[in-house]
Amino acid sequence: MTLLILGLILFLGVHSVRIFADDWRTRQVARLGLMSWKGLYSVVSLLGFALIVWGYGLARQQPVVLWTPPVFTRHLNSLFTLLAFILIVAAYVPRNHLKAGLHHPMVLGVKLWAFGHLLATAKLADLLLFGTFLLWAILSYRAARQRDRVQGTVYPTGTALGTLVTLIVGVLVWAAFAFWLHAAWIGLAPFGRTL
Repeated sequence: MTLLILGLILFLGVHSVRIFADDWRTRQVARLGLMSWKGLYSVVSLLGFALIVWGYGLARQQPVVLWTPPVFTRHLNSLFTLLAFILIVAAYVPRNHLKAGLHHPMVLGVKLWAFGHLLATAKLADLLLFGTFLLWAILSYRAARQRDRVQGTVYPTGTALGTLVTLIVGVLVWAAFAFWLHAAWIGLAPFGRTL
């Protein structure tokens, strides 16, 4: 569990700088330069992510079961995860209605992903991993919306084409992950047998 916790601290710590120390971040970018800041940010993020994956894998070998979730929560999690993938894709597809209306769809996607997994899983490592990501996403969304208000950020209006592309790509990426990549990467098949 120690590696998982360390990974969460590194990964979410670096992703929380804009939540808790935006002025400090601005000073560091000015001092180091944007590319150096992004390089350092990326190295710490990748290290944290690797530790999360490794630590979570180790924690799953000796699970601490906290409760038994009802079977329907797995189906609910699949729906939330589908919506999460669509929202995450919306962060990158230009001029879609989801980004125009929600402003920070990736963070909302993380919220749905984490919440769905909290409903469907019941081990201590799951609670730690998904609960921490959910808390981070709540704080991150709040901070981002506050920055938008202060800076007067205006988001481009969405188009039908941008929204359609977002939906199609989101569903396709979700399907690839749900039916193949989740089992290959995590060892659990959401719609089939567990590896």
